[in-house]
Amino acid sequence: MTRDVIDEVDFEYATAVAEKAMRSMEQNRVPPTPNNFHTWFKYSLGTSPDLKRAIDILVGNKRKFDTTTNHDLFATYVGSQAAADDTDLNNVSHQLHSVIASANQYLTVAIADNRSQIQAINDATGDSETAGPKRLIENLLSELAKAVTRATKLEARFVESTRELDAIRDSLNKSEERAKTDALTGLPNRHALDEFFRVAQIAAMEKGEPLSVLLIDIDHFKSFNDNFGHGVGDQVLRLMANVLRERVREYDLPARYGGEELIAVLPGANLATCEAVAERIRRLVSECSITRRSTGEILPSITVSIGVGQFQLGESMADLIDRCDRALYLAKRTGRNRVVTENELELDRQLAAG
Repeated sequence: MTRDVIDEVDFEYATAVAEKAMRSMEQNRVPPTPNNFHTWFKYSLGTSPDLKRAIDILVGNKRKFDTTTNHDLFATYVGSQAAADDTDLNNVSHQLHSVIASANQYLTVAIADNRSQIQAINDATGDSETAGPKRLIENLLSELAKAVTRATKLEARFVESTRELDAIRDSLNKSEERAKTDALTGLPNRHALDEFFRVAQIAAMEKGEPLSVLLIDIDHFKSFNDNFGHGVGDQVLRLMANVLRERVREYDLPARYGGEELIAVLPGANLATCEAVAERIRRLVSECSITRRSTGEILPSITVSIGVGQFQLGESMADLIDRCDRALYLAKRTGRNRVVTENELELDRQLAAG
């Protein structure tokens, strides 16, 4: 296949994907901004399973793609975080190449010095018949002193290289931590959530133990943001994150799921236990008093709706979260500031059918 044909195929394929993305955006009333188009193009391309799952859940539950949701989708799956991670990796790669080059140089010099030292000692011992014992000892001591000096310098260079490697390791650890942490709340992000759930899922199936998830959504958060500004909204999200972090166990995983939604995975907890944890979180949030930092104004109380589900053998995280999401929105439809479990979904369906 010629290059011209390849370009033509790529163009046609990209055009088809772009048209599909625009249709999806129009169907879901997503404004065609550059960032939004980038997100939905990637979704239509199908190269990011996490992005596809997130949007499919939102679409399936007839969620509105407001400014906050669109921003979070772009920031989480498309935006500058990936570029920042690539930059970190490139920097680390350059640093490693530099250290390795220096180490190779040190070793080359050390090998050359060692050969020179051996030759010098051989020359000194070769003169033993004419130089006499005293001169021979002096020559040997002189060469050994030079060898010690060179070894000391080489050791110092390798100690410095070790420090550089330690710094690179710390940089990698920090980069990995950033890649798994939501910048606003300090909670683990979707990437960390996916990793944690995979491990918890396997452990639950191997040990026959329960595994439950609670999904939290802040009630009327959009109007709260509109009335008081995104800065105050961010303050509220951080408060919710602290409440969630403090009310789950050390081996549970609290995380930011996206937008105003938070999530927690509770290994070893059945539905009833997870519901009790969710109820404690709901009650504590409703009792919180929020003060606007800039003015000291006490803001209206915040409430949350929470959906709770338990892992079923062999199912995906997306399926479990989908049930939690449906339970959450049942809580919203029935008054908000409630905890609803997956058990109530079937009853609601029967009531709707009857």
